[in-house]
Amino acid sequence: MLDLQSQASAQPGSAQDWLATQEKLRGDYSTCAADFSMTQDMGAYTTAEHDRWRRLFRRQSEVAKRFAASAFLDGMTNLDMPADRIPNFETASKRLRQLTGWEIVAVPGLIPDDAFFRHLAHRRFPVTVWIREEHEIDYLVEPDVFHDFFGHVPLLTQPIFADYLQEYGRKGDEAMAMGATKILARLFWYMVEFGLIRENGNIKAYGAGMLSSATETEFSVTSPKPHRLRFDLARVMSTDFRIDAFQETYFVLESYDELFAVMSGDFAPLYRQILAAPAIPARAIRAGDTIIPRDAR
Repeated sequence: MLDLQSQASAQPGSAQDWLATQEKLRGDYSTCAADFSMTQDMGAYTTAEHDRWRRLFRRQSEVAKRFAASAFLDGMTNLDMPADRIPNFETASKRLRQLTGWEIVAVPGLIPDDAFFRHLAHRRFPVTVWIREEHEIDYLVEPDVFHDFFGHVPLLTQPIFADYLQEYGRKGDEAMAMGATKILARLFWYMVEFGLIRENGNIKAYGAGMLSSATETEFSVTSPKPHRLRFDLARVMSTDFRIDAFQETYFVLESYDELFAVMSGDFAPLYRQILAAPAIPARAIRAGDTIIPRDAR
């Protein structure tokens, strides 16, 4: 299970101010640039770390074959993702530039909201350079290279999802100015980290948070415990989420075009509306919700 921290943890400020307020940050921030980018040192990875990637990749690839959305599986193929070693970001970036104009930016770990949004707005996806320790194979507090690369990068090969993420990044400045970063972060959390989609009537997983997890992928698709609700922008952005357990609610798309379509709207009135009301608890069902059954044929 991945106990993933939200990017909406800090308001913009200097890099030094942000670093000073963060506790227990993993990664070496001493060598990163002002935008928190850094060089991926492939020679620094140990044999044990490459082997850790190999075991994680083998396990999660088998899970993905059973439960992942076709766009994710196609993305894995398009990337020719290495199974036996931590990927070289520049090699992957060359392929991404050909497919969708995106590239990978190496970062030491979690980064501030303004830097995160800016990278996305310029079609640069931040990927953490370090890999989890052996005792963290099944439970991780912060995103590592396996979560970021295996979980997120395959969908960057898909044009509509790649365009959506750029538009998401472009929404960041307004959200920060209005004190609505947490609201915008919910959209990322539910629809990028833990999103589901229907394919030929079957529910499939595409979110990075579950696809890099040993057990949440199957849980999100097959378990009778969580709610699965039809995607609705206002509902998603109003709903709290769990960072310490499996999600209690997932939102289901009919197509990735739905995500891109909502980004053309004006979020400011929605931010004001949501800021004026209590957040919807993660487990709640509200009038107007459309519940998607597991066998949604």
